Amino acid sequence: MPLHDTAVLFGRYARQTLRSPFQILFGVLMPLLYLFFFGPLLTELPLGRSGDSWQVLVPGLLLQLGLFGASFAGFAVIMEKNWGILERLRATPVSRGALLLGRVLRDTALFVFQAVLLVLAALLMGLRAPLGGLLIGFAFVALLTFALASLSYVLALKLPSPQEFGPAVNTLAMPSMLLSGLMLPMALAPGWLDVLSHFMPFRYLVDAVRDAYVGRYATTTMLYGVLVAVGLTALAVTVGTRTFRKAGA
Repeated sequence: MPLHDTAVLFGRYARQTLRSPFQILFGVLMPLLYLFFFGPLLTELPLGRSGDSWQVLVPGLLLQLGLFGASFAGFAVIMEKNWGILERLRATPVSRGALLLGRVLRDTALFVFQAVLLVLAALLMGLRAPLGGLLIGFAFVALLTFALASLSYVLALKLPSPQEFGPAVNTLAMPSMLLSGLMLPMALAPGWLDVLSHFMPFRYLVDAVRDAYVGRYATTTMLYGVLVAVGLTALAVTVGTRTFRKAGA
């Protein structure tokens, strides 16, 4: 049964993660550094309807966590290919879709947990946001992780070595971060840069979370964010499951 196979593999990868507390905490280190050392610089910046500095920065850091963490998840598949683990899994009757979903669900649980740690630290720093907004932020992190981890595994199946995978991910992830307005709202950017950023899907996600953090839920920005997040996730899972089936992995 695909659901049973997915649950078994999720448990396997979750146990691997729990045996490495360093992995759990290290992933949230960079966003925490931004929070502690970059956040205070924004306290006097006039942000208008965007909210105070914490309501602007923390949503961006949440999605940065999902963007970079999930994008590099494919390293695990490359290592499993090199160690022959995928070959052994291929010989089992386990569902090929479950081989993707078990990993992606583990990644989603990990990064949502890290997002909770980040928000708790932000609350201590001065963040004030409604509970509903915080929960919506975690939901967006989950969808983003699910989508990008799926695509990361697809890329890992296509590339033979970590030396190729790392630069490829950086080439895609860095412009995505800069053009999505994760650090500051793109409404503060020059007109040409603001227009260019609308072609970056992650902008719609971070703008939606920022709306949620100031209690604005029924907005066009929120609608666009939900549609983009759900659409990206559906597309990524479809591509990922097909790739795993074709690869026999």
